[in-house]
Amino acid sequence: MASILEQSSATSGWGDAKVYINACNLKSLCYNADTSPNKLSHKGLLVNQTFRLFRTVLLICLLAVVATVGFPAESLAQTTRRTTSTKKTTTTKKRLALKPAQQKAAATVRSRRTVAARAKAVQQARQAREVAEPRFKLDDSGALVPDVRAEAAIIYNPETGKVLWETNSTNQRSIASITKVMTAVVFMEDSPDLSEEVIIQPTDVRAASTTYLRSAYRVTKGDLLHLTLMASDNAAARALARVSSLGSEAFIARMNSKAAELGLESTSYSDPSGLLAANVSSAYDMAKLISFVSGDERISSVMRKQTYTVTSGRRVINIHSTNQLVMNGDVDVQAGKTGFISKSGYCLATLLRLPQGGPPVAVVVLGAKSNAGRFWETRHLFNWFASKAEDLLGTPLQAATAIPSAN
Repeated sequence: MASILEQSSATSGWGDAKVYINACNLKSLCYNADTSPNKLSHKGLLVNQTFRLFRTVLLICLLAVVATVGFPAESLAQTTRRTTSTKKTTTTKKRLALKPAQQKAAATVRSRRTVAARAKAVQQARQAREVAEPRFKLDDSGALVPDVRAEAAIIYNPETGKVLWETNSTNQRSIASITKVMTAVVFMEDSPDLSEEVIIQPTDVRAASTTYLRSAYRVTKGDLLHLTLMASDNAAARALARVSSLGSEAFIARMNSKAAELGLESTSYSDPSGLLAANVSSAYDMAKLISFVSGDERISSVMRKQTYTVTSGRRVINIHSTNQLVMNGDVDVQAGKTGFISKSGYCLATLLRLPQGGPPVAVVVLGAKSNAGRFWETRHLFNWFASKAEDLLGTPLQAATAIPSAN
């Protein structure tokens, strides 16, 4: 009995698990030892075989647990991997199947863009060659006069108020950013403090098209004036109207009443920037306006600058004049403003002083076909008049022959 208890308390060999046989189990085992159908031998062999049987059952249970818990998880992981792999393969096949078509489409797009870019470059080069050469025609009297490639143009003598040459100069047309000349005139009427700081609002920059400004920028009123006249900044023009003593709506009304005071009969304004095509005037009216504004040094001095720097906090904004006659510096520009929207074409109103101490003349070109074209046409008109100045003014003058930059 003691030996059996000793053996029953021994380590079973299944790891750290131990099996113990109590008195009831021992009695049952001894009874079974005498039962012939079990075909078991004597002297404790029954106990050892029972241990083996129990160990086998336990091992089977452990294997069942592993099979139940471990194998399905592994199987699921394998299934997931197979599914993912299948999806990747399918996606790769689709990608490979579409790739040639995509490559063909991309090649077609690139080819079209290349062709379009080349065509545009050829057209621009042809236009540049054409506008660089002045055109002339015979007028009703048989005199050789300019034949401009623009919708309207004029040469105007501000000292006498005489029109020296014109074509369609009284036709009412959209004037785009030449509008900003009147914006500056009305803003400066109250002699504002140009050092006063202004915070740019979202309404100033919304759909502003051309602007260096962003909402919440802090700049001075003087900065806004420079941005408006030099860089043709639409948000700056809006901000000038907003911060004026009149406010935006009354500001536009004052622009129109000022035009009436100056006798600009074909002129009407709808906004301070010129983005709206409803801002209209004529070459004749704009010649009179640019002549008028040249007498205000606060405005005309800004128009004559080539570059200017605006600072807003840590931001530094470097701007340059959109007027290439100013940027080249070979013509004596007294005042000037460019303008462009699709409705107006390329426009330029400028007051130029003739060389060798001659008087100033206003030259306005509206509806030119290209950016370079408005500057070339202005030069052609100025040179033609300079060559005729001895007959018209009694003073021989030198023509302006320098070539405008390609910018």
